[in-house]
Amino acid sequence: MITSINKNDVKQITAIVVDDDIDTLDVFCEYLELNQFRIVGKAYNGEKVVELYSKFKPDVVFLDVMMDNYNGIYALEQIRNVYPDATVIMVTADLTKDTSEKLERLQASAVIYKPFDINNVIDIVQNIVGSQKNNESDLKHPDLLVQPAELIFGVHQEMCMVKK
Repeated sequence: MITSINKNDVKQITAIVVDDDIDTLDVFCEYLELNQFRIVGKAYNGEKVVELYSKFKPDVVFLDVMMDNYNGIYALEQIRNVYPDATVIMVTADLTKDTSEKLERLQASAVIYKPFDINNVIDIVQNIVGSQKNNESDLKHPDLLVQPAELIFGVHQEMCMVKK
């Protein structure tokens, strides 16, 4: 059993965060940074997301669904057109069937419904990124990785999902 990990052996997860609410964006980024994420890009709408993704190639993109001018659905579609394997986690309070179907069609990596528990967000990312890295041959600690969860537990346990 491993009791500690050398921080030099653990790669920080890089992220782009997109939300039209400045305060939400700043607080979410701060929480991620406190949990060892490195924020490489921020945006207030989905217009420049592909450009940011191309420049930084992050491990994960967090996209708010409901934004004025170039919403998260638009951004997810643009990312999928250029980077079909990108890890894109959608964050939303929109519980409509229409939105859910669009996100499924565009193959969002995960959908997190607001309000959410930041610890569950961290678990989601670690599960997704961990399962992707599980296929890489240069892992230093493959026994620490977990497989993707079918459900993410949190405030709205029944409404959080991860793509298999």
